[in-house]
Amino acid sequence: MDLINAMLLGLVQGLTEFLPVSSSGHLVLFSELLGFRESGIAFEVFVHFGTLLSVLLAFRKEIGEMISAPFRYREAAHNPQIKEALNWDFFIILATIPAVIVGLFFKDQIEAAFDSSILAISMLSITGILMVSTQFLKNSDHPFTAGRTFLMGVAQAVAILPGISRSGSTIFTGIAGGMKPERVARFSFLMSIPAILGAVVLKLNDLLQTPPTSDEVSGLIAGTLVAFVSGYFSIIWLLEYVKRGRLQWFGYYCLIVSWVGIAWHLWG
Repeated sequence: MDLINAMLLGLVQGLTEFLPVSSSGHLVLFSELLGFRESGIAFEVFVHFGTLLSVLLAFRKEIGEMISAPFRYREAAHNPQIKEALNWDFFIILATIPAVIVGLFFKDQIEAAFDSSILAISMLSITGILMVSTQFLKNSDHPFTAGRTFLMGVAQAVAILPGISRSGSTIFTGIAGGMKPERVARFSFLMSIPAILGAVVLKLNDLLQTPPTSDEVSGLIAGTLVAFVSGYFSIIWLLEYVKRGRLQWFGYYCLIVSWVGIAWHLWG
């Protein structure tokens, strides 16, 4: 892959990882359009690291509180902020379990799915329907619970499939569960941290067995840096759209891309 293609795919990853339009689906589609037919998973995991850095930067305050909370648990009874951070630590661990199960036991099937561009295009319709449906969900402020966050984890596990947006499916599930949209979005971003790390770990052995060449390394670094910068700004953008209740516009976009892509595959 040349440097320009790597940067383009990094930009696609950064812009679509947190926006509810499926980064994996777009990477599959753009890889085909650009003629990049090597292992899509390997490059995707690498640029995922760039978006991981975006989350760490955007939510450094919350992450710091969640890391320190277990060491200050004695204060939780009198400090609501520490108590909430402890709860979110537990909820994120719980929500990560479904993705761990899918990643460990269905690794080969997942990799095979990334070779099918028509699957990614078709699954984008599901993401579109979910996002369009958010405008009809009641805006509530129910508390985070183990059951609600576990369901968000199930949605995250399903979103391993190309075309299903991780952020879109988890945010939809959280809002449908009656939790406040802005808080659901922030929790969804924090949920992505162990999910991305898990994806990197699962692919690490493959990368060590077939290390990239010096030419490939430059492309991977460039793509990662572009993904980091664009990912940070996509987080800020999505938080604003969630606050304004305009997620349905991402749904219309996904439906258009999906339908045009299906028509192109059938009659192009």
